Amino acid sequence: MGSRPPAPPQASALLIIDMINLFDFPGGPVLARQACPLARRLQALKQRFHRAGSPVIYVNDNFMHWQADFKELVAVCAHPDAPGAEIAERLRPQPGDYYILKPKHSAFLCTPLPLLLAKLGVRRLVLTGIAADACILATAMDAHAREYAVEIPRDGVASRTPRLRDLALSTLQGAAGIGISRLSRIRP
Repeated sequence: MGSRPPAPPQASALLIIDMINLFDFPGGPVLARQACPLARRLQALKQRFHRAGSPVIYVNDNFMHWQADFKELVAVCAHPDAPGAEIAERLRPQPGDYYILKPKHSAFLCTPLPLLLAKLGVRRLVLTGIAADACILATAMDAHAREYAVEIPRDGVASRTPRLRDLALSTLQGAAGIGISRLSRIRP
C-alpha cells in the first residue's frame, strides 16, 4: 500500500463576520439585540460545517487598536460584563477554526483571506454575521468581484433593523446575483 492521496480541497467555507464584538459603538446595543438570536442559529450552522470537514473562518474588525490578537479579542468580548459576552461564548472558536482580523468593512480589504481561501481550495463562501448593510455587503461584493460563489442565508445575517438587512440582501441579489437562502438550506 502506498501513501494516501491528499484530501480534496474544500469547496466551501463558512465566514462568521464581526460576531465577536463589544457592541460599544453608536447603534451597537440595538445591533447586539439582533445578533443574540443570530448567534444561536449560527452555532448550529457552524457545527454542520465542522461535521462536513469544511472550514469555518472568523473575520473580525480589530477594534483593539492593533494591540491584541484574535484570542485576546475573544477573551475581552466573552468577559461576563461585556455586552456581547453571550454571543462570544456561544460562537467561541474551536480548535481548527481560522481567524482573520480586518481593518475595514470588507473581509478582503488588506487581509490574508484570499491567500487562505486559495490554500484551502475554497471557491464558495457562505457569509454570515453582522451587519448585512455594511460588512456583509462589502465582503459579498468583493467576493463576487473575485468570482467566488457567494451564498448568504437571510436568517444568518443581521443589521440594526430587519429592513436594513432586507435592503442590503435585495441589493446583493439584484445587482450581483448573489444567492440569498435560509440557514436550513445551506450545505457545507
